[in-house]
Amino acid sequence: QVQLVESGGGLVQAGDSLRLSCAASGRTFGGYIVAWFRQAPGKEREFVATISRSGFNTDYADSLKGRFTISRDNAKNTGYLQMNSLKPEDTAVYYCALGPLQGSRDSRNYSYWGQGTQVTVSS
Repeated sequence: QVQLVESGGGLVQAGDSLRLSCAASGRTFGGYIVAWFRQAPGKEREFVATISRSGFNTDYADSLKGRFTISRDNAKNTGYLQMNSLKPEDTAVYYCALGPLQGSRDSRNYSYWGQGTQVTVSS
């Protein structure tokens, strides 16, 4: 069993940056694909980014390319999401997830989820 704990969310102004962290328990973090999803009020959960086991391959939602950067540190069992030039429409609960399928944007392919961290961007 793997447990995930996200942190780093908060209230920021438009144009600011945040870095979210996803700390995983257990020794098998490096064997999983890491992904970030988000869910805004009244909307479905949507894919944000994913990163391969090695960290060499990444994929982003088209609308977020250039502003968000996903990374991971397998030695620290931690994944990260750097978010720059934040916009009010980025306001959502952000979730990290672990799964076995590289490149998957489908939340159903992720087995382990964190509790989420709230990001609120004011205009």
